Amino acid sequence: MKLLFATANKNKLREAAEILGDMVQVISPSELNINADVEETGETLQDNSILKARTLYDLSGLDCFADDTGLEVEVLNGAPGVLTARYAACFPGGALPHDSEANMNRLLEELSEYSTPESRRARFRTVITLIYEGRQYCFEGIVSGTIAQGKAGNGGFGYDPIFIPDGFGGRTMAEISEDEKNAISHRGRALRAMAEFLSTVREDY
Repeated sequence: MKLLFATANKNKLREAAEILGDMVQVISPSELNINADVEETGETLQDNSILKARTLYDLSGLDCFADDTGLEVEVLNGAPGVLTARYAACFPGGALPHDSEANMNRLLEELSEYSTPESRRARFRTVITLIYEGRQYCFEGIVSGTIAQGKAGNGGFGYDPIFIPDGFGGRTMAEISEDEKNAISHRGRALRAMAEFLSTVREDY
């Protein structure tokens, strides 16, 4: 089975290919010379996920999926949320969208007055929208944890160096192995939910 993934992010493409395995061949829009860059104007993660999937489906006519992910910090009332990828750019200072270093620095600054793990509780949440045979399906994955006091680790991407998932002895997502991350990550959980659905659908034929 082939599925277009509405992203140009090589890290996301690799992660999806690793988790979906042999069942799904993940194809990037660039392989088909499709520009899948969509302005994320939705008010929720699901809105943006649907918008990106629908746009890619309209452009390609092929089965496809898209995701939107947000880091939701309790003490910040769920922020950055839908602004996760461009959080620092929302403040004065000239940071560009998708600048991971600037985003992490901004979040750490916002949380500087909160020193206890309880006050730094957060969760990563991914919503995936699948367009399969013209029908739309949504899947969600969540991983809970805390925001670290500073950056640690060289793995992963995005906010991984400052997010400590529950149950890993205080290690950040950037410090755990790729296999460990895939097993518990928000995107991994959403991808596995989608894969389980697809395997069920295929068995019905």
